[in-house]
Amino acid sequence: MLIVELAIVVALVTLNGFLAMSELALVSARRPLLEQLARDGSQGAAAALSLTREPGRMLSAVQIGITLVGIIAGAFSGVTIAERLDSWLEAQGMATRVAEPLAFVLVISFITFFSVVLGELVPKQIGLRNAEAVAVVVARPMQLLATVAAPLVALLDWSSRTTLRLLGQSRGSEPSVTDEALEPIHDAADSCGLVAVEQRWTQPVRAVDTDPTTGGLAEPVVEVAVGRAHGASYALLG
Repeated sequence: MLIVELAIVVALVTLNGFLAMSELALVSARRPLLEQLARDGSQGAAAALSLTREPGRMLSAVQIGITLVGIIAGAFSGVTIAERLDSWLEAQGMATRVAEPLAFVLVISFITFFSVVLGELVPKQIGLRNAEAVAVVVARPMQLLATVAAPLVALLDWSSRTTLRLLGQSRGSEPSVTDEALEPIHDAADSCGLVAVEQRWTQPVRAVDTDPTTGGLAEPVVEVAVGRAHGASYALLG
């Protein structure tokens, strides 16, 4: 019987880990990659995009699941497993007034440590390191959870949005790609010499404002050579 009870606790912690991993993966997943996967026919990517368009709804659904799992795991471990450990300690000769609180503290400490490591830290790191891949897998189950708990999800989402408005945070989120975000990437590419190469290819396009003719965009035929590599043809600018 104890094995069954421990298995239930492990299952609850695993479910908590799945929810924590899902939350971080969906929040961290890069939208352009998800959009590309969706265009390639991935239903999971399409579901993930749908969830990320309504972050309040998605976070509410995840939080409902995590809260319920935490309550059940805490109550179950504190009532059943702690009682069994209490009985065992008393059978070894320990006084009841000592065995009962000791059993409760030991069980809660073990379950808390187990839950933090395997139910939070490890799953969240997996979700962060493999955000897009995890988001594609977990998106549809999370959509199902949001649908099943729709009334409560709507209530929590409305409550959070109302609180944000009261705190002066009613504006929508800023674009994920900004000039400030691109500057470090541009600087890194420039230091590697990549920007100079790209400038050579795109200079005719950027010059269209000053030379709005086809000659400003086209490369003279005499300056174009054709080469082959690995069975493919490439046009090389002279």
